[in-house]
Order: sequence, then structure tokens, then C-alpha cells
Amino acid sequence: MPIVDNKKITHILINRIDAMGDVVLQLPACIYLKQLFPDVIISFLGRSYTKPVIDACKAVDHFINYDELKDLSINQIADIFKEKAIDAIVHEFPQREIAEAAKKAGIKIRIGVTSRNYHFFTCNKLVRLSRRRSNLHEAQQDVYLCKPLGVTHVPTLGTLSNLFKGNFKPTTELPAQIKDQLKDDKFNLIIHAKSNGNGKEWDLDNFTDLIKLLPHDNFRVFITGSQKEHELFKTWMPQLPASVIDLSGKLTLDELIAFIYHADGLLASGTGPLHVAAASGIHTLGLFPITIGIHATRWAPLGIKAEHIESNSDDLSSITVDMVLERINAWLS
Repeated sequence: MPIVDNKKITHILINRIDAMGDVVLQLPACIYLKQLFPDVIISFLGRSYTKPVIDACKAVDHFINYDELKDLSINQIADIFKEKAIDAIVHEFPQREIAEAAKKAGIKIRIGVTSRNYHFFTCNKLVRLSRRRSNLHEAQQDVYLCKPLGVTHVPTLGTLSNLFKGNFKPTTELPAQIKDQLKDDKFNLIIHAKSNGNGKEWDLDNFTDLIKLLPHDNFRVFITGSQKEHELFKTWMPQLPASVIDLSGKLTLDELIAFIYHADGLLASGTGPLHVAAASGIHTLGLFPITIGIHATRWAPLGIKAEHIESNSDDLSSITVDMVLERINAWLS
């Protein structure tokens, strides 16, 4: 067993209760910890809607649902932590009540960042890290925060990308009527055009032009998105070739993750499905602005076939259709 301050670690809890893309990029840290400390139990505190992503990671032993804890008292949450015999917690996404409950539960190693004042009295291992200002990728920052556990090295992005191989596979089986739409005679390309307002987006007219330029004999194009985005797409879909398949609003999140896993490629801005695609090992192209905090330096997709284009402005207008077309056509070679 790894030893920190002469205390044996048997059960680590990763606290990451934010969005899907953030959770996907947290998984390499979980895999890395499992490789370093194979006998340690790794639990993941996350939201209900990110559970399918967390369940897809072989390195995570248990999922703890924050949505079932958030309305409980700090004492009640602490009791749950005690029952699970957690002896180390890493606050990757700081949340005051969870930090207070972890201390009350007597978790021996409690890791937090110095930028949260309450961590000074709830955590006993403090790490100086400004995620927004750091030059490290988000996934590297996640590993960096684990240093008090005995992690001495932050891997390269290439190493972290390779960690997904063999360690990320959705647990959901696709319904036959959906899976059967993925055929081997063409490259199955998913276009996830929107981001639920969570990031900068490429104009729909650009996607229209791109789809029309893609060789019909080589590509089968699928549009994915939420139910809300499906309503928006009702005026957009008639502008696209009749061969384009609209799956927006028709897939549960579990099914979307599985569908992405079985496809050949995906194009999107910096949103959750982009990171799922990269983790799945399929061709992935992300579009990013140069804006500090949401740029590719921090949020580029990680995967063995993942790549990105970064604009030269705070929006995506400088990324041309030809630039994207060239990248996607290269996937056929």
C-alpha cells in the first residue's frame, strides 16, 4: 500500500461534481492512480447525469451520487463517508459542504486548493493551483492535485491520452435500431453542432457548408444534440442533404455515449461529447477560441486520434470551412 505521512491509503474519493467534459478529463488521473496503487479502491463523487461516463472507466470502483447527498446535512454526509471507510479525498471540484463533511468524517488525507479559503480549515493537504492561469492541461492539473497522495510526476498529454486505451468503454448497449444505422461502407461522422450554451460555437452556416462539401460516397453524417437543440434544428435540417441523419433529441445520454463510442469520428466545439469521443479512441476534432480559460491549452480533447483547431480570436469565426474539411478528409487516409 502507498504510504503518505505514515498513514496507509486504502480508499480514495475523487470529488468532481461538475460537467461531463470535466469528468471525462478527470478519468486519466483515476487510471493513473490505479496504475500507481493497484490495490487502492477509487470512488468518484459525481452527478447523476455524468454517471454513464464514470461507469465507463475501469479504474473507478464505485460511483457516489452527489445528487443524492446534496440535500442531506453535513453530519449525514459525514456518516456516509465513514461507512465507506474513505481515508483520502481529493477535492478536484471544490464544494464547501463536501469539504466540511469530509473533515467531520475524519478522512485522514483531505486535499484541496489554496484558492478556496474554507480549505484552510477543512483540508490538511493544500496545493497551490490556479486552474485558469495554469499552463497545464486540465487533465494534468487533475493529476497535479493528487501529489499529496504520493504522485511524484505529472504525465505528458500523450501519456494521458494513451491511458484511455482499454480503460474506457460504455456499459450501455445501443438499441439495435440505432446501432444498425452505423454501417461499414462509409465513415460514420457525428456532428455535435451546439454546446447547450456552455462554450463558443461554430456558426450553423459553417456546418451546412461543410456537410455539403463532404464527399457523399465516403461519409455518413449524423447530427446529435439535446431535445432543446432538436427544436432549434427544425429550421436547420431542411438546409442539409437528405442523407444526413438527425439523432438530436432521440438519444439518452447513456445511448449518446455508446453511439459515439461505436462511430468513426466526431466534430464539435469544446463540449462534453467531444471529450467522450476522444476518450473512445475515435477520430475527434475540437474547435476552440484563443480565450484564456476556455482555450485548447487547457481543454483540448485527449485521445489517440484527437486533434483540435484553435482560432485567433475570442470566437470561432477565424476557423474556416476549408480548414475543418481538410482535417476531416485526412481521416480517410
